[in-house]
Amino acid sequence: MKKSEIEELELRLLLDAMYHRYGYDFRDYARASVERRARQFLGKAGLSTISEMIPLLLHNVSFFQTLIREFSITVTEMFRDPGVYRVIKEQVFPVLQTYPFIKIWHAGCATGEEVYSLAILLQEAGLYTRATIFATDFNDEALEKAKQGIYHLENIKQCTINYQKGGGSESFSQYYQAKYDSIVMDKTLRKNITFANHNLVTDQTFGEMHLVLCRNVLIYFNKTLQNRALDLFDDSLRPGGFLCLGNKESLLFWDRAKHYEAVEESARVFQKKYQPERLNMTNGY
Repeated sequence: MKKSEIEELELRLLLDAMYHRYGYDFRDYARASVERRARQFLGKAGLSTISEMIPLLLHNVSFFQTLIREFSITVTEMFRDPGVYRVIKEQVFPVLQTYPFIKIWHAGCATGEEVYSLAILLQEAGLYTRATIFATDFNDEALEKAKQGIYHLENIKQCTINYQKGGGSESFSQYYQAKYDSIVMDKTLRKNITFANHNLVTDQTFGEMHLVLCRNVLIYFNKTLQNRALDLFDDSLRPGGFLCLGNKESLLFWDRAKHYEAVEESARVFQKKYQPERLNMTNGY
């Protein structure tokens, strides 16, 4: 057996161990991404082969908790890709405004910066009080940071620029307080946000959403898992609802893509078409 084949076997056994021991399923994540993260962790753990990680993973919960942080993607920032937020503000909000209550699911929210970004725009549009936002991730440590809403002050200049480019109409500084080397997001922004653990690989739908955002998560999945996640979003969205993906993600090759039309292709914002048999159900949500 070649060295590359042995290493692939080691990785497969590691992922099987993570799934069967703890229920975290990375077996359908993009292989290159998983392998890269496993190898990065080897150096940090002082190990030489992936197979050495398996007994530690099986018998040491704290080792697993450290490893899972390495496998979780938490790269984000306030108003990331500001043009996307401008599209949401200008083309999605006018539709959301027609509903008495608005339900939003932000899947794979990581440490929450983009959730607060959306909350700010909703507040400025006068929509926040009727919105319920479900912000989910499988990483409990990232969720805890999101709940606290505390971020590094060093990024605030870029955040302010992003806010302005994203369609912000007020002074960004009114939405946080600076404390030492950090900012703390205004607690009123957290009022209608529910942060919860949810795994796109194994968990189920959120029903009758008006807007689902899952940005820059699907790029880490293989095609099977991408389709599984997209099906989950489709099952969670009401007719006429909106789906927002990352700028390197698309609905191409998904078998339900014909049920969606692009609001703005470059921003990866799509609207779910009304199906004829459900036209009589479009009111009262």
